[in-house]
Amino acid sequence: MKDNAVYSAVKRIFDMLAATAALVVLLPVGIFAAAGILISDPGPVFYLADRVGKDGRHFRMYKFRSMRVDNNADEKSLRPDQDRIFPFGAMLRDTKIDELPQLINIVAGDMSVIGPRPASSDQVDITRAGKYRAVEVLRPGLSGPSALYDYIYGDGITDEAEYERLVLPTRLDLDLYYLEKRGIIFDAKMIWWTVLSILCRGRRERMLEELRQWAATVKEEP
Repeated sequence: MKDNAVYSAVKRIFDMLAATAALVVLLPVGIFAAAGILISDPGPVFYLADRVGKDGRHFRMYKFRSMRVDNNADEKSLRPDQDRIFPFGAMLRDTKIDELPQLINIVAGDMSVIGPRPASSDQVDITRAGKYRAVEVLRPGLSGPSALYDYIYGDGITDEAEYERLVLPTRLDLDLYYLEKRGIIFDAKMIWWTVLSILCRGRRERMLEELRQWAATVKEEP
């Protein structure tokens, strides 16, 4: 899909309205999450992640903290250290409540509701190398095909090498798939799939199969 001024304008307006409304409606959930973090593992409520967004611009992405603080942790790892995830944090991750503060990033213009997965500044050489750098023309998304694939399938793989072999290639191809197929209808479908993936676990296998089919259609760079 070529860039469309109308689509881009509608998408940005929707992002602003949806994120602002969600911040208000979900405020009680945010208070619950913050209280649970402070009780479970005293320390910062938020985790600030250095991410690379549209046009290669760096920004701070907000998340509710779900892991114990470790200043010596390897942030370049593609998989989180399972031993550092405290029980309440595991619940936040499983329900995606830990991602809610990214609504602030959406309002600020760093992110979109739907888009490619945000790239960690420590992993750009892996996730934005070669043909995959093309997705930098887009704002990264709170959800999208690659984020859904990671949530449904990738989160269950904790081994770094196994994740890089089984998950990462499909995840990156799904970012390219979104770049090609993005549009108002497709974005609406991704929002609906995000809700279904969280609330209806029985639908995940069907989604996973279709996501893999999408990734398989991405052509190799000539």
